[in-house]
Amino acid sequence: MTTATVVVRPEGSDVRIAIGGEVDLENATTVEEQLAAAIPNETNAVTLELAELEYLDSAGLRVLFALAARLEVLQIALRVDVPPGSHTRRVLQLSGFEGLASLEG
Repeated sequence: MTTATVVVRPEGSDVRIAIGGEVDLENATTVEEQLAAAIPNETNAVTLELAELEYLDSAGLRVLFALAARLEVLQIALRVDVPPGSHTRRVLQLSGFEGLASLEG
């Protein structure tokens, strides 16, 4: 059984969300629901912190693409804090996710 942690920290009209562990087919739906619940429509910006994310498969990647699409419709800025050289950053770069959000870190 894989586990993922989603820690939400509201900061005024912005939201910081740290995702850790593994996001895969087994838990992607749960993570997606947690992300949706964490972001009110009146949010200005969302920062995803992915330093503790150890594994991300295609189902997990789909969750991030769906989140980016939702935020774009709501006109909410998305930033992703992911360490240079990490597996997660490489997956995001190869998938084209950088076209949707700036990768920082």
